Amino acid sequence: MFAFTRSILAVVLCLGLFTGGALAAGGGSSAKKQDPNYTEAVKLIEARNYQKAIPLLRASLKNDPTNADAHNYLGYSLRKTSDLEEALISYQKALAIDPEHKGANEYLGELYLEMGQLDKAKERLAALDKACFFGCEEYRELKAEIEEFEAKRGS
Repeated sequence: MFAFTRSILAVVLCLGLFTGGALAAGGGSSAKKQDPNYTEAVKLIEARNYQKAIPLLRASLKNDPTNADAHNYLGYSLRKTSDLEEALISYQKALAIDPEHKGANEYLGELYLEMGQLDKAKERLAALDKACFFGCEEYRELKAEIEEFEAKRGS
């Protein structure tokens, strides 16, 4: 049993090496992250300057509308600036490109909680459960958010 588990881990590690670490980088390719608008937007998001990140992400998406990471970050920035309807559209676009995108599934689940749609948030949790082979941070974070939501609703 231990040898089997070790073999699976070896395969996963090799996949990470052969994909240039794309699995660890949130599912996007390193080439897409070379876009200066995208790179600057991520820095702004990390600094919690969502309003300034939005036009940079939109510009990045004009150049590459298939960048699921950019759609995800756009949704995140829109949600943080209270534009929930547009955030929903951006997350849906990210998931149309990459249905197993961990960030988009987590953040869409959080958006559904903000909108009071617990069942839909649980659907995103189930999607993360399938996407996260050995478990992942996005699954744990959304699960905690759902538990907190349910606890507040119960009181």
